[in-house]
Amino acid sequence: MASFHGTMINPQRFSRTQIKFYIIVLPIVLVMSLPILFIINHAFKPFDELFNYPPTFFVQRPTLDNFINLGKLAAQSGIPFSRYLFNSLFVTALSIILTLMVSTFAAFSFTFTEYRFKNVIFKFNQIALMFVPIAVAIPRYLIIANMQIIDTYLAHIVPMLAVPVGIFLLRQFMSQIPNELIDAAKVDGANLFQIYWRVVVPLVMPAIATVGILIFQSVWNNIDTSSLYINNAETLRTLPFFVQSIIQNTGNVVAGTGMSAASSLIMFVPNLVIFILLQGKVLNTMAHSGIK
Repeated sequence: MASFHGTMINPQRFSRTQIKFYIIVLPIVLVMSLPILFIINHAFKPFDELFNYPPTFFVQRPTLDNFINLGKLAAQSGIPFSRYLFNSLFVTALSIILTLMVSTFAAFSFTFTEYRFKNVIFKFNQIALMFVPIAVAIPRYLIIANMQIIDTYLAHIVPMLAVPVGIFLLRQFMSQIPNELIDAAKVDGANLFQIYWRVVVPLVMPAIATVGILIFQSVWNNIDTSSLYINNAETLRTLPFFVQSIIQNTGNVVAGTGMSAASSLIMFVPNLVIFILLQGKVLNTMAHSGIK
């Protein structure tokens, strides 16, 4: 067990030498937890508590009315809430799988293969990091329209396949793999795909998990695809679009407050769960992505 000036680092049991760290960390954790606690409490507040003055932080009489009303509102539109949820889950899962494939293949080619204009293409990927989504909205729409995938599930997925920051992060992580390891695999008769799948992918799993989180957050919270590419197929729209349209559908900001709180919690929970499950890999990626 490592120590520094008598302080035990990561002790297996509680140590009094760590008390000074708890004194600093625990207040920070408490403050950073307040928004999460507020979102959870707000979603379960009855109508009158939502408009208490002064506002109350914790719910006093928890209720499921906000969630029930949310389901009823979706049913009134002719499309059940479960359909929006299914669309989001389906699109998000498929987008993560396909985007990780594209990103890892691209990063692998930039790192371990040689071909003309490789560095130029990678420079274009770096330039793409500077563009915000709104800057490429029109070209992206023209591509989707010319591919004739408007009003299909592919309209949700195709715009999300290119993730420049994911390719950059994976490439930086792959560049740390010793060339001797790749050469040894080639000597053993492994082809490029076998090197990619059996050697490289297991070694860069922390980076893949990090990119997966970025993709999940981008797709799960995305509204643009439902707004721009789904025109005549309401059943293909996703949960974020429905959440955004709640107040518009009710026509009353006050009446829609409770449902907005409930839907915000539904949108937030998957982000929190996935980050908690994969936070170790994310921290590992951040610690090593800049080290050669």
